[in-house]
Amino acid sequence: MSESPLFIRARDEVVSLHEFFVAWYDKKTADAIDFDRFDKVMGPGIQMIPPSGDMLDRDAVVSYVRNNRATFDGDYAIEIADVQSAWEAGSAIVITYIEKQERRGVKTARRASALFVESSSAPNGVEWRHLHETWMQTAE
Repeated sequence: MSESPLFIRARDEVVSLHEFFVAWYDKKTADAIDFDRFDKVMGPGIQMIPPSGDMLDRDAVVSYVRNNRATFDGDYAIEIADVQSAWEAGSAIVITYIEKQERRGVKTARRASALFVESSSAPNGVEWRHLHETWMQTAE
């Protein structure tokens, strides 16, 4: 089965947003990163459930990312894997993926599901509307 154009845009958004995070959070590259890229893809009413189980609204998500600029010193990396479509209808799609992080030598992994809707003003043509993450056990 071929990948839909909406899936391709959502997958590309997941990858490029996490590339943004790595650059935004690194002291060496943060000054060259435009925060508007992040702000444009966080759709109105977005909600995020991080592994802690908290429910974050758009303001909390945007503030958290903005306030953690340049908090790492070359010791933060993200890998995105296993991106799959879970549901798609019209201009909306739910995808799942695995996010592997390494922060100052500590490795973690989380499985995420994200709802995207089409948006002509977003860099990849989709904006985030809901994100739910849960911890995965990692082999060390």
